[in-house]
Amino acid sequence: MLNKDAVHEYLLSKPLSSVSQPFGEGVDVYKVKDKMFATLAPEKMRQSHSGHWWLNLKCDPHEAQMLRDIFDSVIPGYHMNKQHWNTVILDGSIPEGEIERMIDNSYLLVVNKMNKSDRQAILPHL
Repeated sequence: MLNKDAVHEYLLSKPLSSVSQPFGEGVDVYKVKDKMFATLAPEKMRQSHSGHWWLNLKCDPHEAQMLRDIFDSVIPGYHMNKQHWNTVILDGSIPEGEIERMIDNSYLLVVNKMNKSDRQAILPHL
């Protein structure tokens, strides 16, 4: 099971990724070349998931809905554009490999939208 620390390390293992807290203490924002691809924060919304960390990830709109249909712990992005972002509740119900795949996809969606020179700086590291 991926816990908060393992997710944090995986997010930072992405080429040219960085973390900051522009939304305040406790909300980690992960960026690649100043473009956000994830956030990680303690749960604040529902008591039913109390104590779990929430991971916001960018997602293709069609896939976003499919993931919500498959996993109870994937919900529309909390405080994000709900068409393009999902919140993954790290409660142990989603396999580690699937969470890593979602992180990889979020990262690549952001990289693929960058200008050519920025993409070319990142792609050799993938």
